[in-house]
Amino acid sequence: MSTDTQTEPAVNLTESAAKQIKEMLTNPENAGKNLRVYVEGGGCSGLQYGMVFDEKRPDDATAEFHGVSVLVDPFSANYLRGSIVDFSDELTGGGFKISNPSARQSCGCGKSFEA
Repeated sequence: MSTDTQTEPAVNLTESAAKQIKEMLTNPENAGKNLRVYVEGGGCSGLQYGMVFDEKRPDDATAEFHGVSVLVDPFSANYLRGSIVDFSDELTGGGFKISNPSARQSCGCGKSFEA
């Protein structure tokens, strides 16, 4: 892992998540982009997670995990600090999951939370 600052990255990526993201980056639409992990208002618990392939913005924090660059904006960093992005290919309940130690309450869908 490497970061562009001396502070701990807001979010960490497991090897399993990085492997899946690398596969997704082979799509020509995603070429040259980075993974952005963010938080926005919405969902059943007030805040929801999002992930998208995006270009780096001047105020983004950047970290690299297992060869994948991850971007986090300052607003999202406040809510994501210490979170882990994982991926499971299980038939039931598979996909990306974010484990957030700052979440006081999470929705059953796992995509929204209360801080």
